[in-house]
Amino acid sequence: MTWTAVILAAGLSTRFKSERPKVVHPLAGRPMIQHVLKSLRAAGCPHPPVVVIGLNASAVREAAGPDVRFAVQPEPRGTGDAVRWAEPILRGEVPHILITYADLPLVRPETFRRLIETHQATGATLTFLTVHRADPAGYGRVVRDPAGRALRIVEEAEANPEEREISEINVGVYVVREPWLWVALSRLQPSPAKGEIYLTDLVALAAAEGARIETVALEDPEEALGINTRVQLAEAERILRRRINTRWMLEGVTLLDPERVYIGAEVSIGPDTVIYPDTYIEGETRIGRRCRIGPNTILRDAVVGDECVVEASVVEGAVLADRVHVGPFARLRPGTRLAEDVHVGNFAEIKNSAVGPRTRMHHFGYLGDATVGADVNIGAGTVTCNFDGVRKHPTIIEDEAFIGSDTMLVAPVRVGRRAKTGAGSVVTRDVPPETLVYGVPARPRSPSQDVGDASGAD
Repeated sequence: MTWTAVILAAGLSTRFKSERPKVVHPLAGRPMIQHVLKSLRAAGCPHPPVVVIGLNASAVREAAGPDVRFAVQPEPRGTGDAVRWAEPILRGEVPHILITYADLPLVRPETFRRLIETHQATGATLTFLTVHRADPAGYGRVVRDPAGRALRIVEEAEANPEEREISEINVGVYVVREPWLWVALSRLQPSPAKGEIYLTDLVALAAAEGARIETVALEDPEEALGINTRVQLAEAERILRRRINTRWMLEGVTLLDPERVYIGAEVSIGPDTVIYPDTYIEGETRIGRRCRIGPNTILRDAVVGDECVVEASVVEGAVLADRVHVGPFARLRPGTRLAEDVHVGNFAEIKNSAVGPRTRMHHFGYLGDATVGADVNIGAGTVTCNFDGVRKHPTIIEDEAFIGSDTMLVAPVRVGRRAKTGAGSVVTRDVPPETLVYGVPARPRSPSQDVGDASGAD
């Protein structure tokens, strides 16, 4: 069936009490509206959906991203009026239109598909989602005739006591035949109670005309949760986090305590990786196979290879090759690239630096804007002094160099292959290959001097 979607996002979000529209607030690491868009795409929506927004909704435009069309509702006159503003874009484009809300982020792709398939199989004019709730307060009730046919949806503010006892509620997702939709919307009248044009009145209009109306009951009532308050946002976060964690466990990832692990919607994790409690994996982080992550760890927009260990550390915008060990208590900042078998230990910080294979920085140090070769030992307390107050300067440490404890490398500076620095050295000039320097400022060892080798804590 050829169809497209209209997403209603023009609400004022008054109950959310925010300076930003509620549909741009993050949920499992992505804007709320993005969950709706992703589900529609996964359901097979063949045309770019139309998002109906209000005036001054630049934040919603930005959050929705590309491949989306926009219609603007200039005044908040209700949901029925909002859909009208999509007519100039969609008239005659497709025979069926799915309508949903940007604050319904929990509806699964499978549910959208089931609704569409039912609509197609039955030849209905209008098909909509319903769900039964033990406490239906706040939702529109589905009124049926004795034969079970849907007659209308009555909003709670306008329901009589008998109607308020109905447990079946309207979820707010519809599929409607396109030519009929625009004519029907033009016939809707404002509500006497609020003066708004309700989209829900389409059901009564279709029933009065004798048009075929079908309903699809939700299999998972949690999908019906609409987000109007921050309490409901937190509940949706809990539900999505459980869904995401369950999916990764079924994919072969071990979560030792799923209730204490946060995994964002864009994350990828390889099988046989073990995630320990109190770990946050956010953004577009990618983790390989057979890793051990956590406890007490934050990964944000990181790439982690196979068989890595990241323990009690913060890794953001960094790339780790295979068999890298980080932590505990390390911080890897954006632009960090660690090659195979690198070890970064406790209280070490690296920023915008490339570190070669098998290099060790076991504890207490800082590398910034540095290029470090293979098999280098970075002694405890080593600092690359990369900032002169105006500009950042590079440090280069070549293969198999040995940097003694408490060495200050005053950039720009290069330490040659197999060179060594003595403990406490302040290196202000390039160090030739296979040369030992020490002192303040550091100078090469004289053949006549009888001093010990460089010393660096391991």
